[in-house]
Amino acid sequence: MRSSLVIRATSISSKPLNLRKAGASLLPPIPLYRQLLRVHRHLPAEMRSLGDDYVKSEFRRHRETTNPVHIIGFLSQWKQYLDELPKDPNDAQQWNGRKMDPTVFEKMSAEQIGQLYELMHATKNVWKSQSDMEQEVSEAEGGDRSS
Repeated sequence: MRSSLVIRATSISSKPLNLRKAGASLLPPIPLYRQLLRVHRHLPAEMRSLGDDYVKSEFRRHRETTNPVHIIGFLSQWKQYLDELPKDPNDAQQWNGRKMDPTVFEKMSAEQIGQLYELMHATKNVWKSQSDMEQEVSEAEGGDRSS
């Protein structure tokens, strides 16, 4: 395998975190938080509600963190998410996010994977059309009657 392919195939965690480089592109927590909520305004209502609630809860959970490496990692991931969000309101209506990088799963704990699984199930109904949900309700009611 060529050396460039080997470099691309290495896990993200194999490279040490360079605090000087990371700090140069980061925003302080409060301005980052505000920018995230501001950009969420352009998303569809369901996505905005879910995103705002998640951002607020995560920033609350990490408010008391004192480890600089954790803080840099937290802020850099949220900054990366902010950079991926569409800034133009017209683009935001068609934005569907992106697939998660498989290397991220390697670094997740069992608890984090469980939370991600719960999140997946909690959001399934958000993306269903009204007719699909009505059909499921009528099927469930029909199944109850046959019992």
